[in-house]
Amino acid sequence: MLTLKNIPLSAWLGLIVTGVFVFAAVFAPWVAPFPNAAIVGDVWEPMSSTHWLGTDNLGRDLLSRMIFGARTTILIAALATALSFTMGSILGFTAAVIGGWLDQTMSRGVDLLMSIPTLIFALVVLSVLPANIATLILVMGVLDSTRVYRLARAVAVDINVMDYVEAAKLRGEGRGWIIFREILPNALSPLVAELGLRFIFAVLFLSALSFLGLGVQPPEADWGGMVKENKEGIVFGIPAALIPAAAIAVLAISVNLVADWILNRTTDLKGGRGNG
Repeated sequence: MLTLKNIPLSAWLGLIVTGVFVFAAVFAPWVAPFPNAAIVGDVWEPMSSTHWLGTDNLGRDLLSRMIFGARTTILIAALATALSFTMGSILGFTAAVIGGWLDQTMSRGVDLLMSIPTLIFALVVLSVLPANIATLILVMGVLDSTRVYRLARAVAVDINVMDYVEAAKLRGEGRGWIIFREILPNALSPLVAELGLRFIFAVLFLSALSFLGLGVQPPEADWGGMVKENKEGIVFGIPAALIPAAAIAVLAISVNLVADWILNRTTDLKGGRGNG
C-alpha cells in the first residue's frame, strides 16, 4: 500500500517541483504579475523588486513570460504525449494480437519513420503546414507514437502468449476484450514509466522547434522561443536566455525523478488476473 513514508526524498523533490510548474501553468493568468505580451519596462532590465527576473529583449516582464511559457510548454507537451500514447499503444497492441501481414506492415512502416531523424522530419512537415498549436501537437504526437508503438508491441507480444490470454481466446472473447481487458492491465507498468520519459522528450522537442522558429509563434510564450528571443543578451552577460533554459532542465529532471520512482515501484507489482 502506498503511504507518504514510502515515497523517497528524490521522488518528493520531483513531485514538488513538478507540482509548482503545473500550478503556474494552470493558474498563469492569476499568478503572473503582468500580462503576457505587455511591454512594462526597458530592454533587458536587471532583476528588481518590480521585475523579479528582469525584462526580456522587448521590455516584457520575464517572470510573467516564464509563467505563461510554462502553460504553453506543458500543455503542448502533455497533449502530444497523450496522443502518442493513445496511438502507439492501441496500434502496438493490435499488431501484436492480430499478427501476420498487418503486424509486418505496421512494424516496417514504423521502422521507416524511425529511420528518419525526428527533428529533420518535423522541420520539413512544419514548414509546409500552418504554424499553430494544433499542428504542433499532431506532428509531435504522431512522430513520438513510433517509439510508444515499439514498446507496446514488444510488451504485448510477450503477454499475448500467456495462459490467461489463451483462456480468454478459448472463451470466445473478441480482440477488443483481449487488448483492453487482458493485455493493457498487465502492460501498464512499463507504459506508465515510459510516459514520464516521453513527456520529457516532448518538452525538449518542442523547445528545439521553437528555438529554430517553427514551434510556438510570437507573441505567445514558450521556453524554447524565449531562449531564442534573448540569446543575443548572453554576449553582454544578460541571463534572460539562461532562465528559460534552466527551467527546461529543472522540469526534465523533476519529471524524470518521478518517473524513476514509478518505475521502481511498479517493477515488482503484479497486475492483471494472469499474475494473481
